[in-house]
Amino acid sequence: MDYEHLGRSGLRVSRLCLGTMNFGDATDEPTAFQIMDAAVEAGINFFDTADVYGGPQRPDMDQGYGLSEEIIGRWLSQGGRRDRIVLATKVYQPMGLGRNDKYLSAYHIRRACEASLRRLQTDHIDLYQMHHVDRATPWEEIWQAMDQLMREGKVTYIGSSNFAGWDIATAQNAATSRNLLGLVSEQSLYNLTARTIELEVIPALRYYGIGLIPWSPLAGGLLGGVLRKVSEGRRAGDQIQQQIEQHRPQLERYEALCSDLGEQPADVALAWLLHNPVLTAAIIGPRTAEQLKDSPRALEIALSQETLRELDDIWPGPGGEAPQAYAW
Repeated sequence: MDYEHLGRSGLRVSRLCLGTMNFGDATDEPTAFQIMDAAVEAGINFFDTADVYGGPQRPDMDQGYGLSEEIIGRWLSQGGRRDRIVLATKVYQPMGLGRNDKYLSAYHIRRACEASLRRLQTDHIDLYQMHHVDRATPWEEIWQAMDQLMREGKVTYIGSSNFAGWDIATAQNAATSRNLLGLVSEQSLYNLTARTIELEVIPALRYYGIGLIPWSPLAGGLLGGVLRKVSEGRRAGDQIQQQIEQHRPQLERYEALCSDLGEQPADVALAWLLHNPVLTAAIIGPRTAEQLKDSPRALEIALSQETLRELDDIWPGPGGEAPQAYAW
């Protein structure tokens, strides 16, 4: 396993991050335990979850969702595991029916953090991420709440997710005015089929020294060899079937290229992400321990400039960084 600094921080994390969105929903607890055991054995020390992960709200839970965090908490409670991982979770999404059970008010941040700590059965969160931008709450309030959590030792680093480039700049400047480190990471949708963040988010991350943690690196399975799987008789869901028909010529070229390289499509998609120097770690979301087993192969693939150009031809980006992508 390879390791990289989380943005400009001194913290080193594995370049593959275990995403746990499926825990409690598509993946039951015993299987989730197997996945986490296998991840640690493979050298993955970076686990990502969110308070909202795990499935629909349950009427018997005052805090709403939380199943993924609960499962991780029970795994951690077995002993000797907490100090082996960098634990990341998120705040923003609705966690109850009350008017203040969501978003980034200081009121909700404090209560959400305490609830996550209880579910995770730990006394601190290594990376606390804002799951979305809340433009109705002033940054002075947000950073005051985050600073208090850090002073209390409940949170160590702060990250963002789904922020625009100007949100990142605004957040970072507000943090600097309070003499805080500010953001160390940003989780964004980024893969070969979804490259919009190349316009402004990635340049902002590079400028401020913030590490990129892309989610959906395989475009919901589209880049995981979907044509071959369908030809082998595996049924794809209706949504992925629509995407296949929309992108069939590109997928045919892509999977042919991967075949020529002698690599699995999923590994090539991850390797393409990992070649970007702004990227800290790619989030993988295996539903079984078997799916996790082959993921480290992506770290060993070195894509040539010719291959990178061909991938750009198959899956064009926005044309570079703003404003040069669309202006002289």
